[in-house]
Amino acid sequence: MDFNRFNLHPTIMVGVDAAGFTRATPIQAQAIPKIMQNRDVMGLAQTGTGKTAAFGLPILHRLVKGERGFVRALVIAPTRELAEQINESFNLLGQKSGLRSVTLYGGVGINPQITALKRGVEIVVACPGRLLDHLKQGTINLSRLEVLVLDEADRMFDMGFLPDIRRVIKQLPQQRQNLLFSATMPKEIKHLTREVLHNPETVQVDTVAPAVTVKHALYPVAQHLKTDLLLKLLEHTDTQSVLVFTRTKHRAKRLGEKLIKSGFQAASLQGNLSQSRRQAALNGFRDGSFQVLVATDIAARGIDVSQVSHVINFDIPDTADTYIHRIGRTGRAARSGDAFTMVTSEDKAMVRAIEKVLDAPIKRCQLPDFDYEVPAPKRNATGQRQPAHTKTSTDTETQTAKKSRPRRRRRIRNRTTQSANRG
Repeated sequence: MDFNRFNLHPTIMVGVDAAGFTRATPIQAQAIPKIMQNRDVMGLAQTGTGKTAAFGLPILHRLVKGERGFVRALVIAPTRELAEQINESFNLLGQKSGLRSVTLYGGVGINPQITALKRGVEIVVACPGRLLDHLKQGTINLSRLEVLVLDEADRMFDMGFLPDIRRVIKQLPQQRQNLLFSATMPKEIKHLTREVLHNPETVQVDTVAPAVTVKHALYPVAQHLKTDLLLKLLEHTDTQSVLVFTRTKHRAKRLGEKLIKSGFQAASLQGNLSQSRRQAALNGFRDGSFQVLVATDIAARGIDVSQVSHVINFDIPDTADTYIHRIGRTGRAARSGDAFTMVTSEDKAMVRAIEKVLDAPIKRCQLPDFDYEVPAPKRNATGQRQPAHTKTSTDTETQTAKKSRPRRRRRIRNRTTQSANRG
């Protein structure tokens, strides 16, 4: 569907042209008309399907014709990266509208946010925790809110934000339009939908199967050889930009450091980074300064890079839904992409669950020049890895010296005792 058929306000169409939009994606084609009719909408769609514009364009169309200077639209997102991405989309699409927006999230100073709110904004994109901080301090007024958007609702549930969201909703006016977008629909999100949405229209696009442009492969390997295998994969694979997923932020940090030491242009994205460093990592990945970005699921939420050629699961995800989320970062916009997953003998159940969702077996692969038989390093009494090493003459001399020390101490003590007796 051509964007001209939506009859968006002329100033918003300027933003559509600036963004290079020509034909609407399926989620946009279905959701935009319903939102413009002031209906509550529940949208089910994967990352990368164009859902930000699906709710952003009708919100801008609505707000451009009304009063200014107070908060009229609120978008709640699970991570600061996603909040920034949504805000950038509002700024691009509404560049000629005169509408103002601000992001509110933790990890940065609250005072600049308070200043922006005092100047007057029409759109707020916020993470739940910092939004509650502003509500408690009375630095934001949502009494005239017209539209509420809950984006990535399933991820907000995963991160434990549902209680915060319910506290926010209690402070909103009853008369408002509600939009909820989610990639999956666990029972907790169904409960939230019934609480928030009124007689909603449901828009569902590609909620189970990943893009057909993605090729999948499993790489069976022992846990202690994963890093070496990753390095080999990166060396022998024609890649453009690679997103590597780990299960923990500590592993993401260590793996990023290892890749840099091995000569790769790499960065890690994890919860311990300051906002400026997180943004630098994202920007570097987007503009090609970093070829590889290592991230956890939570930190990667909101990454929107259209040219990701490979997604590599260093650690297999905990659920099949998370697998779909991860690989949704590649194979976008009709481009082909690859999803590699390293699996150990303990991952068989999750592999079966993923193959069930894909409705097809995943090809098992091995690198011909990689030694899969290298034994795991031995560990000492404290559980730390102890590299195997052979005895040298220096080791023998050290051991001899250690054995001789107790005898010298005994001789010293004996002499001291004898002197005392003589005294």
